[in-house]
Amino acid sequence: MPDLLLPLPGPQDDTVAACIVLVDLVGSTALAQQLTLSHYMALMQEFVQVMLLSFEARGGQVLQHQGDAVLAWWPAQHAGQACAAAQDAHRRASRLNLAGQLGVQLHLRAGVSAGPVLMGMVGGQLSAYGLPVNYAKRLCDAARPGDTLICDGVSSRLPQHLTWPCAPLALAGFGAQCSAHHLLDLSADESRMKVD
Repeated sequence: MPDLLLPLPGPQDDTVAACIVLVDLVGSTALAQQLTLSHYMALMQEFVQVMLLSFEARGGQVLQHQGDAVLAWWPAQHAGQACAAAQDAHRRASRLNLAGQLGVQLHLRAGVSAGPVLMGMVGGQLSAYGLPVNYAKRLCDAARPGDTLICDGVSSRLPQHLTWPCAPLALAGFGAQCSAHHLLDLSADESRMKVD
């Protein structure tokens, strides 16, 4: 039987310093219950397509999407573009034509992290593996609707006035005192600039 097993790949040293962005649609289960299945599918298709085009327009590459979540990456030195794309995703989702026609308002939350990942093809699609992918997911889950949370590594690459710290987070698998920062939208009002 051991002769039938494929050999495990050896260690890989070709890690990439990446900035990972995950955006997730808030309340998609309620939308699926509220809309007909055909309308819900059309809305999800438009949402994913707009996210894909928006991320690619800012130099990112979409890695995968599953229903109402879209994951993309940028080289770490382009963290500013990744953050701009995450913030722009909120605006684009809120202005989807089909959502307006269906009488629904879409809201996102987003998580952005940075660090070394390995890239590889899975099922014909580029995928990334490493803690930054998991961390972006945890940050996204912890974000409030309309908010983008970023890790320290991303915050250190941005001008200080574009972020403000949030209270320590308990993120599964990362401990009870994870530090993160809210990403400030330049068009946000002054009241959002306060520290939690």
